[in-house]
Amino acid sequence: MTVRVRFAPSPTGYLHVGGARTALFNWLFARREGGQFLLRIEDTDKARSTDEHTQVILDGLKWLGLDWDEKPIFQGARLKRHQQVADDLLKQGKAYMEEDAIRLRVPPGEIAWDDAVHGRISFKGEDIRDFVILRSDRSPLYNFAVVVDDIDMQITHVIRGDDHISNTPKQLAVYRALGAPLPVFGHVPMIHGSDGKKLSKRTGSVAIGDYEHRGILPDAMRNFLALLGWSPGGDREILTMEELRSLFSLEGILKKPAVFDTTKLEWMNGQYLSTRSADELYELVRPHLAELGLDGGKDRVLAAITAVKTRSRTTLDIARQVAVRLDEKFLARDEKATKEIAKDPTAYRAALAATVVALQQSDWTPASLEQVLRNVAQQHNVPAGKIFQPIRIALTGGTVSEPVNELLAVIGKEAALRRLEAAAHL
Repeated sequence: MTVRVRFAPSPTGYLHVGGARTALFNWLFARREGGQFLLRIEDTDKARSTDEHTQVILDGLKWLGLDWDEKPIFQGARLKRHQQVADDLLKQGKAYMEEDAIRLRVPPGEIAWDDAVHGRISFKGEDIRDFVILRSDRSPLYNFAVVVDDIDMQITHVIRGDDHISNTPKQLAVYRALGAPLPVFGHVPMIHGSDGKKLSKRTGSVAIGDYEHRGILPDAMRNFLALLGWSPGGDREILTMEELRSLFSLEGILKKPAVFDTTKLEWMNGQYLSTRSADELYELVRPHLAELGLDGGKDRVLAAITAVKTRSRTTLDIARQVAVRLDEKFLARDEKATKEIAKDPTAYRAALAATVVALQQSDWTPASLEQVLRNVAQQHNVPAGKIFQPIRIALTGGTVSEPVNELLAVIGKEAALRRLEAAAHL
């Protein structure tokens, strides 16, 4: 049997993290099994479906690196097929008319399936009751249309969120009425926010495209989504696309809800950023710099990227730090830095004043700058940190940065001395 799975989004909104995770699980399963990943756009809600949303969904899948194997199917174009199947069921006595709608007969008895994630799930036919499959205006209901489409597309596995479990018994009733073989159903856990509740915009339920604009790399997003409700076993968290493909299995999908932790996503993104060269990151950072109105010249930008990338979480974060190093108008002191100065403002100014005098005669290379700064600390009989930290705060507005000798080199002699002199006279 050739595995055939599908992702079936509704183009009434953007591609959100839950849908992206569902698409990823289907794609990984298909690629692992040497099968096919299909795309079906469920655009039957004509009032809310738009071409713009369809394109954004397709763009989001492409950004994640998820390709599909056949031309996308649009459910709305299959109306006559849905009507034909409903009419056939009516003729066979498996459905009946009621108020100009066609209602499926649901026989009493157990309706059950062996779910690939949750094990055996059972409902009673009498609790489902007969349900409408074709409205009086001849439009199909969701639970009917998806089954007709899945049968025609020869879908072998239906992998989707477990909010669809309540839909499954009705869909099984349609499969039975049509005499079609059942696919394997696997209902994956829902994604909750860090507060344990359903995802909201505050806790991560935003369009995938927004994460791209925030500076998340597709590799990191794909890795992060894969681990939301699935475990490859062991403690590894950073997995390449090839590793995800080879390790993914339905057996590894967890039953409990997954937690979308934005801090964890940004940490993981930072891991990916740290492995990229400055040249690779340049094209990703440049649009952010343009939005800030900054054009510092490629060489200076590359030097700054190299200095800050290992301590950054997003490409937007890199751009902001680059901007601070290239143009002092972006310099703003944060709360930690303000508190640090407040501990001893006199010592802060004195350290900067001594530094300015020493640096004016220094060669402007990282090695020379470090030696000069350590000499200043030794002359004033203070730990080197007492000299380094005021410099860091004066140059970046924060308490964390690359080593200060590298920081000075990136900013440049004239600009660095200007900032240090200004801070020393606070």
